[in-house]
Amino acid sequence: MTVRYVLDGSRITTLEELWRVAGETIGCGGYFGRNLDAFTDCLRGGFGTPDDGDFVIEWRDHQVSRRNLGHAETARQLELTLARCHPTHRAGMGVRLAEARAGRGPTTFDWLVEIIEEELPGGLHLR
Repeated sequence: MTVRYVLDGSRITTLEELWRVAGETIGCGGYFGRNLDAFTDCLRGGFGTPDDGDFVIEWRDHQVSRRNLGHAETARQLELTLARCHPTHRAGMGVRLAEARAGRGPTTFDWLVEIIEEELPGGLHLR
């Protein structure tokens, strides 16, 4: 039987808030690492999610999340990453940051949707 996890997009205002909401909702025991790699691992099953990966995510009010996790939040996240990334990655990160500040390129919301669709093909329902 497929398990359905419901994300309340109206509660997601930042990426950090997504980690909290997803930790509470997706069944990862309230915490799963608070980064994109840990989120990917959770979606693969076994971190509170069914080991067989038989689950879907229904993202309600996703338009609110899409707006909140848009280019401004993406720029904020890239600034945080730039501050701690290896020096050899700074130039590329700077380009991505400039694009986000200009309102171009993938957003934080896009990153998350891509991860979910890659790990759960057909398992993301935007409402």
